[in-house]
Amino acid sequence: MCGIAGIFDLTGRRDFDGDLIGAMNQTQFHRGPDEGGQHLEPGVALAHRRLSIIDLSSGQQPMFSEDGNLCVVFNGEIYNFHTLSEQLREKGYHFRTRCDTEVILYAWQEWGERCVDHFRGMFAFAVYDRRAESVFLARDRFGIKPLFYSILPDGQLVFGSELKVLKAHPDLPRSLNVRAVEDYFAFGYIPEPKTIYRDVFKLPPGHTLLLRRGEPVPEAHEYWDIPFTPVQAGSESEVQEELLVRMREAVEVRMEAEVPLGAFLSGGVDSSAVVAMMAGLQDKPVNTCAIGFDVKQFNETEFAQQVATRYQTNHFERTVSSDDFDLLDILADLYDEPYADSSAIPTYRVCQLAKQQVTVALSGDGGDEGFAGYRRYRWHMNEEKLRSRLPLGLRKPLFGTLGRLYPKADWAPRVFRAKSTFQSLARNSVEAYFHSVSLAKDDQREKLFSEKMKSQLAGYRAVDTFHHHAARAPTDDPLSLIQYLDMKTYLVGDILTKVDRASMAHALEVRVPLLDHKLMEWVSGLPSNIKLKGQEGKYILKKSLEPHLPDDVLYRDKMGFGVPLSKWFRGPLRDRLRRTITGGNLAKTGLFNQPYLEELVDQHLSGRRDHSAVLWSLLMFEATTKHDQFEL
Repeated sequence: MCGIAGIFDLTGRRDFDGDLIGAMNQTQFHRGPDEGGQHLEPGVALAHRRLSIIDLSSGQQPMFSEDGNLCVVFNGEIYNFHTLSEQLREKGYHFRTRCDTEVILYAWQEWGERCVDHFRGMFAFAVYDRRAESVFLARDRFGIKPLFYSILPDGQLVFGSELKVLKAHPDLPRSLNVRAVEDYFAFGYIPEPKTIYRDVFKLPPGHTLLLRRGEPVPEAHEYWDIPFTPVQAGSESEVQEELLVRMREAVEVRMEAEVPLGAFLSGGVDSSAVVAMMAGLQDKPVNTCAIGFDVKQFNETEFAQQVATRYQTNHFERTVSSDDFDLLDILADLYDEPYADSSAIPTYRVCQLAKQQVTVALSGDGGDEGFAGYRRYRWHMNEEKLRSRLPLGLRKPLFGTLGRLYPKADWAPRVFRAKSTFQSLARNSVEAYFHSVSLAKDDQREKLFSEKMKSQLAGYRAVDTFHHHAARAPTDDPLSLIQYLDMKTYLVGDILTKVDRASMAHALEVRVPLLDHKLMEWVSGLPSNIKLKGQEGKYILKKSLEPHLPDDVLYRDKMGFGVPLSKWFRGPLRDRLRRTITGGNLAKTGLFNQPYLEELVDQHLSGRRDHSAVLWSLLMFEATTKHDQFEL
């Protein structure tokens, strides 16, 4: 795993400062502490930080083609590079290394923009073509690897693996993207392609961008989307058998490495499934690691230990304090822009533990989205039954009124939160799902922002992000639609972002076999009623795994990585919370309705309401933007 950086002059061939590209590259030293390299010529500056995984002796970057006309900087892994290199050799290409980076060069030379169709893996790369005077940017299908870019006012393209790489360029425009602020407080992250800066973008998953000197900047091109094309599934037992074959193969292709390899083992279904597959594919014990908490409600280590014992893994476990809030400022530096998923804290710790044993770790990320594992899918589909029976014209006034009048019950289990259910039933399917996943609901964001901020939004609402994706969804199945929305937003903007930054902070490569695109193309086409069957999410995955995992792992309630935010804010973070929320940088921005912020703090500290999620998002917003001095 690595980090890339670059500058490309779209208007001419000006000389770039080697110190500048070096400084940009140095900001991501943590992504590749093994080696660094850079290349400069008129109009181009490319740089790379390397974490050596395959071909340790000869995989240095930037890497040039044999004729010197192509140059690539690459972050990720191409798992089918052996097959591709054989195909390209048959076409007359000569390889000087045995690494996947060189395959990208000749795949570009042979297939041009369609080269990405041939790659199986996780990747973000840039190919500079000297003859064509072009730069080709590409990102993998699910967005496992990040890629940021911006076109500066003077015609420079700047790009990098993290936002901090671009921020090291003194001419980067840093105007606030107010729509991204609205998105952030709704989602808890800033969804692709937006960033906190108006003129800086994330290349969306499954997209490429070809920029030629002297030509207008085109729109990014989508080369792949999750198909949700129905498959001929056969009987349930046949589906189970085929699923295991496909999953085992997806795991196997991710086990090649010339450095120590292992897996995360949380004790949940997905990571346990990956470990079970790995154990059947190698003779030596699998290296596994788990993080436990000193608060029982957040601790899953007993289930991880069951799997570790069953497969006799080389298991490493550490218990961390439930008061592990000292990471707040470290996280702000890692994520560069507002990011409010507090599970980034235990994710950081489990990556820190894993790095002590391995350099590559496999994870179970993507299983919930692919196999419909989230509880919210069940809630949504239960509500969908009623939505299908009553027209919106009747539901909206009836349940809208009930939603406004019914008291809010933060303390209650979700099934008893009638207010939230009524509010969802008063909406159409897309807006109802948006409501269920929103961190700060519509009415709360209305009170959260200042009048000036709302004026600058000019009617934009975060739900527009869902409407955009829903309009392009390749399915009208109700469950598949919300899975698709999550894959386009939550999976890449939250889950994969969290894992990439937390792992690369420790120079750890994380591979995600459940997001193998061949596997997910097939899984997406399975009938919805074998993913969510009755109230059982991941039904077909769990049934497939019954011979391989204990029922306690497969059929217990999902826990996930959690932290006791509410307790922190009423305890050790109390003073910081009040100081940050009620004054200082947040007040200076002009973005917020300060009396309402003070009301949120007072209600939470008094115990009258639980506003911990919104308060955490405000803390993280302040921590990641305080050096930008945004003002409306």
